[in-house]
Amino acid sequence: MAPAIKNAPAAPTAAATTTQPKKPLSIGTALPYETRTAMHLKGLVPSAVEDFSAQEARAYEQLKTKGTDLEKYIFLSWLRNTNLNLFYRLVLGNLKEIAPIIYTPTVGQACQEFSHIYPFLAPPSSVDGLYIPLNEVDNIDEIIANYRASIPEGCEPETTVITDGSRILGLGDLGMNGMGIPVGKLQLYVAAAGLDPTRCLPIVLDFGTDTPKYLDDPLYLGIRQKRPEDAEFYAATEKVLNGLTKAFPGIFIQFEDFNTPHAFGLLEQWRNKILCFNDDIQGTGSVILAGFISAIKLAGIPARDHRILFVGAGSAGVGVAKQLVDYLVLEHNIPEDEAKAMFWFVDSRGIITSNRGDKLADHKVYFARHDNGDTQCKDLEEALEYVKPTALIGLSTIYKAFSERILTRMNEINTKARPIVFPLSNPKTKAECTFEEAMRYTNNRVLFASGTAFPEYTIPETGELRVPGQGNNMYVFPPIGLGAKLAKPTKITDSLIFAVSRSLSNTLSQEEIARGELYPRIERIRETSAQVAAAFVHQAVREGLAQDQYWIDLVNANPASSATSEIPDGTYSQAVLEQVSQRMWAPAESAQQLLAPKLKL
Repeated sequence: MAPAIKNAPAAPTAAATTTQPKKPLSIGTALPYETRTAMHLKGLVPSAVEDFSAQEARAYEQLKTKGTDLEKYIFLSWLRNTNLNLFYRLVLGNLKEIAPIIYTPTVGQACQEFSHIYPFLAPPSSVDGLYIPLNEVDNIDEIIANYRASIPEGCEPETTVITDGSRILGLGDLGMNGMGIPVGKLQLYVAAAGLDPTRCLPIVLDFGTDTPKYLDDPLYLGIRQKRPEDAEFYAATEKVLNGLTKAFPGIFIQFEDFNTPHAFGLLEQWRNKILCFNDDIQGTGSVILAGFISAIKLAGIPARDHRILFVGAGSAGVGVAKQLVDYLVLEHNIPEDEAKAMFWFVDSRGIITSNRGDKLADHKVYFARHDNGDTQCKDLEEALEYVKPTALIGLSTIYKAFSERILTRMNEINTKARPIVFPLSNPKTKAECTFEEAMRYTNNRVLFASGTAFPEYTIPETGELRVPGQGNNMYVFPPIGLGAKLAKPTKITDSLIFAVSRSLSNTLSQEEIARGELYPRIERIRETSAQVAAAFVHQAVREGLAQDQYWIDLVNANPASSATSEIPDGTYSQAVLEQVSQRMWAPAESAQQLLAPKLKL
């Protein structure tokens, strides 16, 4: 039997009841007898009328019978597409257990197998997102019209996650199979921050793939052609985004898992035109900044004395580093040139320098070293000896890149400070090291955050249990989406993202701080999401970006403590927090609540 719901949100107030599901009613065995009679179902279904807790117990029981995580993923996907309320009751009641199944690491395998499992994820009549082929972008208005016709009135999307599948996690170009990522991300938007699940739209741009495995797979469901050149890619993407924003003005758009040049290119092209956000660049940077703020406090040396070595120089790595530079400038009054000089990058050719002899990609130029003279380090081990870093951050997708030798040397280098080690690559098969390895090879001194979940570790000598930090973007993109939905800012600025990082770092409880943890426990995700979203709303109003007058008036009437500060510090008023919390969607507690007429806000 399923355990009782842990940390499940309270039933919504009357003001929030519009956020209950609006899809055609599907609550299975919980359908009241009188409703069955009215729907002419008498004798067509078993006679028992169950409450939601009994349904949840059965669903959890079935989940536990599945032999592999992929089978659990398929089961949960079918459940979500047949009984939305039950699915989110199950997720919220068992979030720590289920989050790694509906997203990383299991979603990586699901994407690799997506064309093979697609028919078994939902009933044939279910519409679970948009698949937009390259040869159909001129028909985007027709595609959107088809989608509108498939959803109930009042369910127009407010939030969308878009990918082209060209760089899925650390797995490479999966083409149309990358659809699992937008689907998974939006489930986390709902679970973590209470966005309305019926107003979330996953989209895959089916622009081909350069991976022979999928082009040669007879069961591959995407278009069978190589990816377009840049000019065609950007022209096609523009048609899609123009169609979306015309049909759904103000929709919040998250770019996800585009290859590095296109990730930066799309963000640069659109960030000041539409309400958009790149989770790989801004989200990863924001959540790692939050963990880094916590680590700086615990490391034992001043911020300006840190030497930070990045392994991997893609969109995520450079995005993270730029946000850390901004933090050092704003928070610690370090001039930008001096802050930038605290960073070194290692890519496949070694340390990135201006005189290395190769043409650097545009996004790498900012961090290229000019002070190396004739020194060139060809690999991580040489770079470690040259830089002698206090912090080692991996976004390389190279499994075990942080070897026993590397971790042991990090510990030897940092005798006066606790070494900071962040292996951030996803999924687990691409992680630079595990939590256990980082603990063992640093004599349990490490300040650790990973991109994927790792088990807790018990120190053999003392029996002390240590909890790994996980720099999971789930801490930031859902509250950013919730804040964007509420305040309706014209754009997402760097200072808004900075406020999110500061707010997240402030959500740690005293117990978590005392244990040396860098992030709040995942079981508190809804609580922390509300706090971060409240800080986002405050910052949007402070910057003059918010367009929703309700939130403008509420913030101005209840200023946060930072109202006179020029630096976003992630604070918020209790009044705004309470109103944000009330507007977070939650699954219904009873059939009567779900069937009750909905009131408009």
